[in-house]
Amino acid sequence: MTFTSPLLSAIPGLRHAFFTRDGGVSEGIYAGLNGGLGSNDDAAHVAENRRRMAAEMGVAPLHFLTAYQVHSPDVAVATEPWDGTSRPRVDAMVTKVEGLALGVTTADCGPVLFADPKARVIGAAHAGWKGAFTGVLEATIAEMEKLGADRSDIVVAIGPLIRQPSYEVGAEFVERFTQADAGFARFFIPSTRAGHAMFDLGGFIRMRLERAGIAIIDDTGIDTYPDNNLFSYRRSVHRKEPDYGRQIHAIVLER
Repeated sequence: MTFTSPLLSAIPGLRHAFFTRDGGVSEGIYAGLNGGLGSNDDAAHVAENRRRMAAEMGVAPLHFLTAYQVHSPDVAVATEPWDGTSRPRVDAMVTKVEGLALGVTTADCGPVLFADPKARVIGAAHAGWKGAFTGVLEATIAEMEKLGADRSDIVVAIGPLIRQPSYEVGAEFVERFTQADAGFARFFIPSTRAGHAMFDLGGFIRMRLERAGIAIIDDTGIDTYPDNNLFSYRRSVHRKEPDYGRQIHAIVLER
């Protein structure tokens, strides 16, 4: 099972998917379609899961690209396939090459897919709080424009991520945001626990996109934490599991 964006689905010659746990071969705490190369899952299971996702995207496994994500604002331009040992240390990718699927790996952070249907340029960003806070979304848009995109034409879809009812943070987290911009206070509401707040990551991502000039935005609204058909880092921590699986979300220009 995958989730899709009606806005992205309406673009000819484009394929995308927000993958869930359904349809994979991993077992135990990774049960299902774990695509995390950084997890401690059986490597053969991860490879088979990624092969299945690549097939769903209509590309060969070598053309199903994911980066070595480091919670940064950095972006890579994909012009050819890379293997697991040469993945760039970035949190977003852009391309205008048909047949290269760009994937981001998440387990609560925000997957954001971009497409300019006129310029035929796409992007994918891994936007956790740190990446979104430090500018990964704006950097992705800027790199897309270098390839010929126009931000006024870019369509964006925000996928499953940890939502405000599930995302409790401490006072120091709130302070970091409000010191940067007092207006960021609107993304926090009081928690039932003293000295804590609930953070609206999805709303923060949308605001950053809108401030960057993106007008066409679709948000799935799905919360990874309560949905057992999605991997969640925080849910795994609360269950005291030793590790966690990752889902992949991808976009490709069809040949």
